[in-house]
Amino acid sequence: MWALKLVAALLMMIGLSSCGDSKFRSYNGPAITKVVVMKSAHKMQLYHDDKVLKTYPISLGFAPAGHKQFEGDGKTPEGLYYIDRRNPKSRYHLSLGISYPNAADVAYAKSQGKKPGGEIFIHGKTGYKGINNGDWTFGCIAVPDRKMEDIYAMVRDGTPIYLLP
Repeated sequence: MWALKLVAALLMMIGLSSCGDSKFRSYNGPAITKVVVMKSAHKMQLYHDDKVLKTYPISLGFAPAGHKQFEGDGKTPEGLYYIDRRNPKSRYHLSLGISYPNAADVAYAKSQGKKPGGEIFIHGKTGYKGINNGDWTFGCIAVPDRKMEDIYAMVRDGTPIYLLP
């Protein structure tokens, strides 16, 4: 009898542990063909061809107006870039890398005797210790963690991202 209770308890523990809340989600919908960030509206949209599939509220760099030009300027880039990498171990929950800086960004910063900066990502908010949801990143695009889980599942490397003023 005790063996049966032990087996039942073990099965229950295994069942409960499989109900864990994983940050990795799956997506079986239409392919995301582009990401559009509207900085002034603080919104990011995921598209399949010309159809908006999802819209998310975002936080930006702490100096959101204008195009990122230099390391430390607190601005989020503007222009056409691409999702070029994934970081499942990001200190900000999950993150998708943006291909900033491009050759033109590097050349401009160099012409000014400065560095263009880099490491621009779409990421979650875990790790952020601020008091509100205003603009707080160093140039990245931040979304709530649960939204980032969906975005991470939906957007593939190579997807174009249009960062608009």
